[in-house]
Amino acid sequence: MANKNIENRIIKLRKQIEDLRYKYHVENDPNVTDDVYDALTRELRELEMAHPEFKKESSVDRVAGAVLDKFEKVTHSFRMLSLNDAFSKDEIIDWQKRIEKLIPEEKNIEYFAELKFDGLAVSLIYENGIFTRGATRGDGFIGEDITENLKMIKSIPLKLNTEYKYLEVRGEVVMSRETWKTLNKLNKKNGMSTFANTRNAAAGSLRQLDPKVAKDRKLDFFGWDIADLGGAKVLTHSEKHIMLRSLGFVMDNHEKKTKSINELFSFIDEIEKIREKFPYGTDGVVICVNNLSLQEDIGVVGKAPRYAVAFKYPAEKATTTVSGITVNVGRTGVLTPLAHFEPTLVAGSTVSKATLHNMDQIERLDIRVGDTVVIQKAGDVIPEVVEVLPNMRTGKEKKFKMPDSCPACEANVIKKDIYFYCTNKRCPGKDRRGMQHFVNAFEIYEIGPKILDRLKDEGLISDGADLFTLEIADLSGLERFGEKSAQNIINSIALHKKIELWRFVYALGILHVGEETSRDIADNFGTLNKIINAKEEEINSIENIGPVVSKSVFSFFRDNHNIKLINKILENGVVPFHNKNNNKKLAGQTFVLTGTLPNLSRDDAKKKILSSGGKVSSSVSKNTSYILAGDNPGSKYDDGVKLGIKIITEDEFLKIL
Repeated sequence: MANKNIENRIIKLRKQIEDLRYKYHVENDPNVTDDVYDALTRELRELEMAHPEFKKESSVDRVAGAVLDKFEKVTHSFRMLSLNDAFSKDEIIDWQKRIEKLIPEEKNIEYFAELKFDGLAVSLIYENGIFTRGATRGDGFIGEDITENLKMIKSIPLKLNTEYKYLEVRGEVVMSRETWKTLNKLNKKNGMSTFANTRNAAAGSLRQLDPKVAKDRKLDFFGWDIADLGGAKVLTHSEKHIMLRSLGFVMDNHEKKTKSINELFSFIDEIEKIREKFPYGTDGVVICVNNLSLQEDIGVVGKAPRYAVAFKYPAEKATTTVSGITVNVGRTGVLTPLAHFEPTLVAGSTVSKATLHNMDQIERLDIRVGDTVVIQKAGDVIPEVVEVLPNMRTGKEKKFKMPDSCPACEANVIKKDIYFYCTNKRCPGKDRRGMQHFVNAFEIYEIGPKILDRLKDEGLISDGADLFTLEIADLSGLERFGEKSAQNIINSIALHKKIELWRFVYALGILHVGEETSRDIADNFGTLNKIINAKEEEINSIENIGPVVSKSVFSFFRDNHNIKLINKILENGVVPFHNKNNNKKLAGQTFVLTGTLPNLSRDDAKKKILSSGGKVSSSVSKNTSYILAGDNPGSKYDDGVKLGIKIITEDEFLKIL
């Protein structure tokens, strides 16, 4: 990306972030989410770090937003800081290394971890034990006086049993998920806007002039700090939590005090497993240096304390840039557009493509190549584009048009209702059996017919080559699929990218070409390039290959569509190799298998025969050399007895080898 383009991107990001900041913090717009805001802010921060010549003061380092005019302004005695975010354990380790450099080596660091609530941060002032004033964070220096609304929250004590004349308590006002759902149902029924999440709902409830609204919406408060201790002797942040509990504040019990970074990671992992079951929203874990004197030594930079960091769990939404749109053909002939973008982390998975479903969806969202878009992957949903950010456009974006001819076979495309179809009944993109043959020849047995159908219907694949571009995120969102199942399939695909030449030829599904013929062709030519360029008479000269088969093979490799598919497979990382079989121990001998062998599977026995130059037949004839029989043999055993064919056991077979 040229410097001018980078500068323009930074300018666009700043403008978009400022717009979202205002809507989020000032207007409480229910359509603005943390995920989108965080993704854009993260991109801006990374660009500014890589290109400091374009960085401006406070472009991302600001807290909250402007104060609403309808509330009185309140100046905080101690600035209400915000936290820097960490999105991975590696970033936590980097933070740890930075703070260790700022303190004497002889001082051991103890850490304290607690939940990061998804609510609205507020400050509560108590004078002689009486709650006298409450305020929002605002811009960190000046907040909004919402005392009367906060008095409506039952979990905020109006009177403390304390000897201290002055205390400033800080914490989070939250709304439970159940209350949020009920509120949204009511708003929808009354034709009002619904809230995107519990945080927006809590903030919107506190910014009402009528305190009764806050009371009716059943808000709650969790304390997490004491900014002014009023003379109390407290040495650690964890002791502040003990003090808050003793004063009667509701505190969450999910917290951890430790000197081990690995124990912090275990706590983060533990919370991730159970956080969806919490009645309140939480998007991360706050980690701080527990010792208060060390906190002072480490200090504050800009808006954030250096002694603390907020680990945030993977967002269900993220922003990215559409680099291209391709079209795949499903098993019914439907053409499905697929958006491609830079690998992006969303909901714990890195994704680089998402289905666009159909042209109606593209036109509704007005998606163009080059657009900055919001992608989503929630629960069991395959990644999808849910929103375009038109303010991020530069004018170079390109509109997408569905092709007039099928990308798999170049046949005409027609439109029925909202879908576009390939008119070719024999289109390779539709061929379900051909695809299953392909994966079986590659021995990717984890992919069955139903999975193939789903992948094709979602537009993720249209031919065998597309399988080798799949990612875990493409599969983990499929119905009845989990991360482990997806990982197994992706691992199997990767494992089989290196494939024997004969299997590669067999996988292509050439008419009249089975396993044995594929082996004969591979052994004769040795490389894929020689096979592709072979003359018909060269193919016909191979032992056991006649004119019908040689014509079929020669014609297959003269077809431009087939060559395109082969090139596509190779470009996606598949590597055919050939180990010429010098073991001719079983040359000229034909085996028939029947019954269950004690140790070898049928497939294992078959591989051993073929790799030793022998042949395997599905039926018994006078040309059969041996019948390899196991337990409960079928009619082939009886046919062999009648014809006088030698019948051998597994042990005898292995001795012959």
